[in-house]
Amino acid sequence: MCGIVGYVGNKQVVDVILDGLKRLEYRGYDSAGIAVADNGRLEIRRASGKLRNLEEAIRLNPLDGTYGVGHTRWATHGRPTEENAHPHRDSSGRIVVVHNGIIENYLQIKRTLQNEDHCFVTETDTEAVAHLIGKYFNESPNLETAVRRAAKELKGIFALAVMSADEPDKVVAVRQGPPVVIGLGNNEYFVASDIPAILYHTRDVFFLGDGEMAVLTRDGVISMDFDGNSVTPIRQRITWDPIMAEKGGFKHFMLKEIYEQPRAVRETIQNRVSLESGKVYLDEMDISEEDFRSFTNIKIAACGTSWHAALVGKYMIEELARIPVEVDYASEFRYRNPIVDEKTLLIVITQSGETADTIAALRQAKENNCQVMAICNVNGSMVTREANGTILTHAGPEIGVASTKAFTSQMVALYLFTIYIAQIRGKISLEQSKKFISNLNELPVKIETLLSKDDLIEDLSKELFRSTDFLYLGRGINFPVALEGALKLKEISYIHAEGYPSGEMKHGPNALIDGQLPVVFIAPKETGNASSELRHEKTISNITEVKARDGRVLVVVTEGDKEITELADYIIDVPSTTDLLSPILSVIPLQLLAYHIAVRRGCDVDQPRNLAKSVTVE
Repeated sequence: MCGIVGYVGNKQVVDVILDGLKRLEYRGYDSAGIAVADNGRLEIRRASGKLRNLEEAIRLNPLDGTYGVGHTRWATHGRPTEENAHPHRDSSGRIVVVHNGIIENYLQIKRTLQNEDHCFVTETDTEAVAHLIGKYFNESPNLETAVRRAAKELKGIFALAVMSADEPDKVVAVRQGPPVVIGLGNNEYFVASDIPAILYHTRDVFFLGDGEMAVLTRDGVISMDFDGNSVTPIRQRITWDPIMAEKGGFKHFMLKEIYEQPRAVRETIQNRVSLESGKVYLDEMDISEEDFRSFTNIKIAACGTSWHAALVGKYMIEELARIPVEVDYASEFRYRNPIVDEKTLLIVITQSGETADTIAALRQAKENNCQVMAICNVNGSMVTREANGTILTHAGPEIGVASTKAFTSQMVALYLFTIYIAQIRGKISLEQSKKFISNLNELPVKIETLLSKDDLIEDLSKELFRSTDFLYLGRGINFPVALEGALKLKEISYIHAEGYPSGEMKHGPNALIDGQLPVVFIAPKETGNASSELRHEKTISNITEVKARDGRVLVVVTEGDKEITELADYIIDVPSTTDLLSPILSVIPLQLLAYHIAVRRGCDVDQPRNLAKSVTVE
């Protein structure tokens, strides 16, 4: 959840590190620090709060060097103070460490070292790592050897970047859990906890695997495992343009990413469908067609917004492929001893590919001979490396903490997979598939049409931003959209919101309805679809109930639906599409509504309090 940046090269090291840390601010943090070294001198600056406080500390007390590491910290052990901010030193003050993750046995290590006259000055688990490395460095003055010995003693999850004033132009990076990406430049090398930190300097990278470390010097990078055995990294070139990680004239990353959804959908579809043949191509699969035919059930594990995408996927897969699907929070899946075997397909969904609970679910399933397919936005991430197959969502970097374009891209990926597996299992014909693909290809233009109504939604926010509670209601495949709409609002505006199935109103939520409560119905209608029309009739009854109790009704409705328009206080029209694709259109005005309400309330949209973009610890 924290940010790491390290650099060895010829550029101004402080500028490189600060720039990288700024590009990782979306990950969430409450203090920051930097360490640089030059000619045997090592200096540290730290500050609590935002990076501007660290920049001010550097302005008042400048520092410079030829190599260095920086860190943004999310407090776990110890308060978010300057003293507890990273980097942390060993006893000699000659070795510094920055760290993401949690060291579970740090107290035992700390007590042992205190008995050996090591003096600790912070409340953190990271300081114990610095002292342990320092101890081994004193016994054998080689930094990578000391780091490797220390890493083998640590229990928990950790990503480390380590440097010493006594080994010039060297940074050692370690991974056991949280992500570590190594950047390969022209006579310069980088370590970071995510790609955007280094994207302006290089697109050539590789990811460390668990139990691996890298040694960065001016001469290059060598990789090894914790036993010192050489590891050959898998290099890749990042196709994201650095401009994609900038705001591009938008006030916030979140708004920019909402507007990027037509492109994200197009690129996720691109080269994967043939309208002429009706076929879907998923070429990242190591799972055979025979395997796909043999699965008797599917389980999906995900967290947060990805879990809502999973619920949409359940409706899609069961409707077309007729396979039973069970959806789990990844954090629950790993602890409930799920029933999985070689006849089960587990699908894990994660934007970053580094979500700790999702990785744990994947590994638990594989231990039970279960094949795993990933839906992920970051090629080379841990999930993509360990899954049997991956559908990459080509959304580009998502910086805003509240996920938007990743969510719609995940639903598109699930729709593609649904058509694919339904074809393989003989549940739909190629002619039917052509119709499904045609409907999918129409989505980007329809999303652009929706985005053109942003001014209307901004005006609507003026009517609703003072509300203290919201209720979101949906039926069938749009129930997950109700959950997602409520999540977006609570994440960035701090307004309490709940998502419910519309049919459950009488079982509790009716008690909340009064003249102050906005009730948001997600109620698109597919003409000619009997089940959709039945749900639509039931939704009209629900709206009537709310109006009878003086509730304020906002409805997301298919264009031209006059039945509902006459009942509601506020209307948001969405273009007509099929039932299975309606969530992709229905959620976009809810994203915009949440955004405009949050802005009107003066909230920090891109970095909401207490949240981080990539949750890499439990």
